[in-house]
Amino acid sequence: MTFGTRLGTVFGDSGHLCVGIDPHPYLLEDWGLTDDAAGVREFGLRVVDATAGRAGIVKPQVAFFERHGSAGFAALEDVLAAARAADLLVIGDAKRGDIGSTFDAYAQAWLTPGSPLEVDALTVSTFLGIDSIASTRALAEANGKGLFILAATSNPEASSLQLAIEAAGVTVAAGIVNRVQEWNATADVLGSMGVVLGATVALDAYGIASSSLASTPILAPGFGHQGAQFADIAEIYGNAAGNVLVSASRSILAAGPDEVAFAITTQAAEVAGALVA
Repeated sequence: MTFGTRLGTVFGDSGHLCVGIDPHPYLLEDWGLTDDAAGVREFGLRVVDATAGRAGIVKPQVAFFERHGSAGFAALEDVLAAARAADLLVIGDAKRGDIGSTFDAYAQAWLTPGSPLEVDALTVSTFLGIDSIASTRALAEANGKGLFILAATSNPEASSLQLAIEAAGVTVAAGIVNRVQEWNATADVLGSMGVVLGATVALDAYGIASSSLASTPILAPGFGHQGAQFADIAEIYGNAAGNVLVSASRSILAAGPDEVAFAITTQAAEVAGALVA
């Protein structure tokens, strides 16, 4: 089964909310946990447990585990294993990017079934050229995995690069979106190659039309803490709103260990209501 097919099933069964697992140091303190590998492990496991049965997708932010070295990666492996065991769709937010055999090695670590770091999809950067992910894309598709390629991100300092005009006369961001949609064009519903389009970005300003995203999954950061509102999903993404993984992290996690499950339930319902309206 392709990643796009599985994602569509999760949308239908569990909704579009994607719960970020971001163990910021201040959140660890608020949760009464230590800022070490044991703390991020416990934090991640609690978020997985709170998400199961309330939403269908989690997105661990790899950096907050990596900062604790090999012990942090061991903690992440436990969190990923728990998420898979809970039948959650797991997006590894690692933003890997390279060329040739180096990118292949990253892909093998994250996208190989049975790997300790196995995820269902991985965020990647194509600053070295979108064709640099060719072999990673092939590995992902062969293993029923997906990719989310950075295109128009929610951080304001990225705009000058992502708005730059390519030789083809489109923005860098639009060029990535158009290419990914070409890859997904043969999919019955959703393809397995996605893009990252921040909810705080005016897509029209980037030359990105919702029609260019018909079969493309969209990972959408920027909701909650960064200011975007769930009620605006349809306005932001137009006809492609049904393809969106609505990512929320700090706005959920700030509820604390006793209220995080309620926050997930509440935000999942808000997202569902916004997509029906």
